[in-house]
Formats: sequence, C-alpha cells, structure tokens
Amino acid sequence: MALIMANITQICEYIVIGAGGAATLTLTPALLAFLGFTAAGIAAGSIAAKLMSMFAILNGGGVVAGGLVALLQSLGTGLSWGASFTLWGLGSALGTVVSKICNRTVKVIFDESLRKSAD
Repeated sequence: MALIMANITQICEYIVIGAGGAATLTLTPALLAFLGFTAAGIAAGSIAAKLMSMFAILNGGGVVAGGLVALLQSLGTGLSWGASFTLWGLGSALGTVVSKICNRTVKVIFDESLRKSAD
C-alpha cells in the first residue's frame, strides 16, 4: 500500500509542477493585458496607466528606462523565448512548492485514515 501511495504522490507532483509552468506561461500575458500593458502600448485609463503616472510623478516627470513599468510594458508586447522559459521555470518552481505542501497534507490524512481503519 505504501508503494502505491508513493507512486501516486510522485505522479501528482509531476502533474502539479507541469501545470504550474503551463498556467504561469498562459496566464501572465492575459494578466498583463488585463492590467493595460498591451502590444499597442499602455491602455488609457487602465491600472497600467495609473501605475505609469504614479512612477512618473515619483521620478520627477518621467518613467525610468528599465524600471518596473518599462519591464511590464515590454512583457505586455509579447514574450520572448527567454521570458517564456523564465516564466515556465518560475511557475514550475511554484508548482513544486505547492505539490510538496499538498503531498505532506495528503500523507498525514492518508496515515491517519490507515490508523483508524486498523483499529
């Protein structure tokens, strides 16, 4: 029974890691577009426009080249291969953390249910 649980745990871990990478890669462009960082530029009246305005005020009237707004706008125009792989890696790392937490929780619940059934 422990061998079956170990295999299921390992399979679930791989699924969550892959899903984390895929979800991050898929959802990041959608989130950037929702915020207003589009391929056509920063959308008027969006959160991105408000963020750009705030950073311009903080920096004395201009947005810093290479700053947060510039980076997000660059990502909003489309992801390069390097950015795609980076996002996939970050999502997979997050998936690894989530799978470790979930697997520990499942193991505790599974062990408790085995003890109860043995009594």
